[in-house]
Amino acid sequence: MLRHEHGRHLRLGRFSEIWRVYNVTSIIEDRRPIFEDWRLGRLVIDEFRRAEQQGLALSLAWVVMPDHFHWLLQLRHGSLDKVMKQVKARSAIEINRATHREGRLWQKGFHDRAVRHEDDLRKIARYIIANPLRAGLVEYVGDYSLWDAIWV
Repeated sequence: MLRHEHGRHLRLGRFSEIWRVYNVTSIIEDRRPIFEDWRLGRLVIDEFRRAEQQGLALSLAWVVMPDHFHWLLQLRHGSLDKVMKQVKARSAIEINRATHREGRLWQKGFHDRAVRHEDDLRKIARYIIANPLRAGLVEYVGDYSLWDAIWV
């Protein structure tokens, strides 16, 4: 089923397509490395899981880096814009509550790339979960606690 719900955060000319796989990235305001505290990163992961439990998305792979996240997901219901707004808003509320702060947490919008049917999802997932290695945060992917992929 094709849905042409235009979100103001999707790039011009883009639309959400149910069952399409998307690779999305969202960044913390001013690139503050708040997820150096892994407990705060777990709050974002909780929201990925909530979106899945609500039937909005299927998480294929994700990594929460110190100041951003990458999420490979299959859109199951609604629009990509709606799913991202929910994840960012709910995680901001929980993170602000946990850190006793107020105000905006995430930069406006997000980057998205619709994955073509012929793209190798496992290759994209490996690239996503290897981010901590490329950033020099760990020597082995298994040493980083804020990632997952359905193939592992």
